[in-house]
Amino acid sequence: MEDSTLNRYTTGIKPLAVLSALLVASLFMMNAATQNSTLFGDIYSMLLVINLVGMVLLLSLILINLYRLVVQYRAKVMGTRLTLRLFLMFVLLSVIPVTIVFIFSVQSLNKGIDSWFDVKIKRALDDALLLGRTALDARKQDMVKKGKDIATELEGMPDKAALTSLNQLREQYNITELTLFAHDGKVIASSSQKGLDISSLVPERPSEEIMSQIRKGLPFSSIDPVGNGGLQLRIVVPVYAENVAGPLRTLQLNQQMPIRYTKLGESVQNAFAEYEKLVYLRGPLKFGFTLTLSLVSLLTVLIALWAAFFSSQRIVAPLKDLAEGTHAVAQGDYSKKLPVPGNDELGVLVKSFNEMTQQIHQAQKQSRRSQREAELQRAYLETVLTHLSTGVMSFDRGQHLRTSNAAAVNILEAGLIDEEGQSIDQLLDSHPHLSPFITAIKEGVSSNESEWKTEITLESRAGSRTIMLHGTQLPIFRSRRGGYVVVFDDVTELIRAQRDAAWGEVARRMAHEIKNPLTPIQLSAERIRHKCMTSLSDKERETLDRSTRTIIDQVDSLKSMVNAFSDYARQVQTVPKEIDVNGLVRDVVELYHTDAVIITEENHGKKEVQDQDMVIILTFDPRLAHITADPGRMRQVLHNLILNALDALKQSSTPSLRITTQNLEKNNQTFVQIRIEDNGPGIPAELLDHVFEPYITDKEKGTGLGLAIVKKIIEEHHGFIYAENLEQSGAAITMQLPASQNTTMENHNDTNDSPIQYREHKA
Repeated sequence: MEDSTLNRYTTGIKPLAVLSALLVASLFMMNAATQNSTLFGDIYSMLLVINLVGMVLLLSLILINLYRLVVQYRAKVMGTRLTLRLFLMFVLLSVIPVTIVFIFSVQSLNKGIDSWFDVKIKRALDDALLLGRTALDARKQDMVKKGKDIATELEGMPDKAALTSLNQLREQYNITELTLFAHDGKVIASSSQKGLDISSLVPERPSEEIMSQIRKGLPFSSIDPVGNGGLQLRIVVPVYAENVAGPLRTLQLNQQMPIRYTKLGESVQNAFAEYEKLVYLRGPLKFGFTLTLSLVSLLTVLIALWAAFFSSQRIVAPLKDLAEGTHAVAQGDYSKKLPVPGNDELGVLVKSFNEMTQQIHQAQKQSRRSQREAELQRAYLETVLTHLSTGVMSFDRGQHLRTSNAAAVNILEAGLIDEEGQSIDQLLDSHPHLSPFITAIKEGVSSNESEWKTEITLESRAGSRTIMLHGTQLPIFRSRRGGYVVVFDDVTELIRAQRDAAWGEVARRMAHEIKNPLTPIQLSAERIRHKCMTSLSDKERETLDRSTRTIIDQVDSLKSMVNAFSDYARQVQTVPKEIDVNGLVRDVVELYHTDAVIITEENHGKKEVQDQDMVIILTFDPRLAHITADPGRMRQVLHNLILNALDALKQSSTPSLRITTQNLEKNNQTFVQIRIEDNGPGIPAELLDHVFEPYITDKEKGTGLGLAIVKKIIEEHHGFIYAENLEQSGAAITMQLPASQNTTMENHNDTNDSPIQYREHKA
């Protein structure tokens, strides 16, 4: 608080303006005192002290501001360099002219004062004074002569006669006032002009000194002031009687001087008196005027210095604010608003700066708002793309990968997200198995069509997959680069489902068309055999027996095939129950204990195995979850898969079959996985992708519907199944079924080799 008050008094305009005004007023009074000798000695010293104290105070304020400016300059505060430069410029522009004016003024002042005391001027004043006195003396002598003439005419005239003659004599000699006094001083007669402004109705009586002079026979003359500010000539002369011994009378003449003469005389007298005073004060006047001029010059310089500080700071302040505002803008702060100094050019510049920053601030807010909206839109699109089951990839015009979603990574089995920015050829080098996919994209792009579609076959770890591609050319917007978007999906399961549906319809119709004539054929063959066997010779009977038996066997084979067709095409009504998968597998495997050696964790190392023995190894997850499924259909699946595996192991020297169960987390859902592996020759590569399709088999006998029915049953239970060849030898069938949500799996601690029965519950 104290610092702000001190700063206000040292740099504020009001205190300094008041101080400057007081000093100027004091200098005016000092100048007036210098010219007035009366006031010179009374207040000159006091005014001098006041001016010196005020100037010291003003100089102190200037030095304080100068010190602050130097400190700020050394600290490299914004605007101090320009402030100092302007201050020095203002100082030069003020001090140099003031110094020149001061030097010439002092010289002119000294010469002017010296010129006042020139000899000619003094002689002129003396001559003027002498001339005035001479004129008055001449006037006085003239009046004395008139008085003597009138006195001569009044000699011997009686008092009564003088009373009437006095008026005529006054008019004759043009006298203002005539008065005749007796020897004792009494007024005998008096005459004066009409309208005369006299101070008293009774004429002034001559004094004893005047009368003494009259008695000596000498006239008296004097110049006396009157009440209206003028002068009058007073002449007193004796009036003698006829005889010498008679009483002496006295005649007094009063003649008013013209006002003009009076003023001229006073002027000459005053001028002479003033000149004498100036002669006396010549040295002090020079010193006083020189000191006053010095103080005025010093005050002018100090005020100029203070004005230089104030003006430079006022000029630099908007520029300093502009510099700070520009620095704030450079730092990204567009909300700073500068104070407008006025309506001049700097004010217009500051207003323009404020308008510019406000517009930039609004544009920045709009840009941030648009950026947030774009980010939200981008996040929304990324979320949509992430959760799409369809693969999406975008390329720029240079065929460089820009974006890809998780579905694209899963479908193509390639880490595309980490390879964004690479060209399409670099993607091909990194992932050679994508050659058909990349070739299709290149062909679509080179066709220059806005949209294109194609279907390719892509090899993957799970086998051949059918991929449907749809490409679209992106538009070029506001000179921004366009590009391409490729949308693709794995339609393998869709095509397979369509194929299965078609095969199911074929199987249903074939079963219907073939099954009808089979029974009559079989019955006819049996009737022929029954009627003709007794009437034929042995050779013919043998031929008939062989022929009819062949017909009956083939009809039975056709019936089996027709039943298989019916099973594949028919929608079986399932009865789902909660199943312990480990127990179900044990029960099914136990049916093959006569054909194979069954090894579990409980009897591992306890059973002897020969080289040619079929071995079935069971590896169960003790905490395996239950599933909800139809027990009969699941038994059918396991029997079919185990029989296929055993059939594939007939030519193996060390036949081995492994059945494994485990829990599997997939897409935030628990699945029960059943995996059946053998060490046989494996599935032919050309059949691996079609092994679950109807009528696909490499056996000499068989319908090719076994695995197709297995796949159908698994899919009826909302599961998955796939086949693969092992690296060494053999094949593996993997099934994944959803775990039951109503129960929890239990640990199986039974160490017996006897079958563990599964428990059935209503779903």
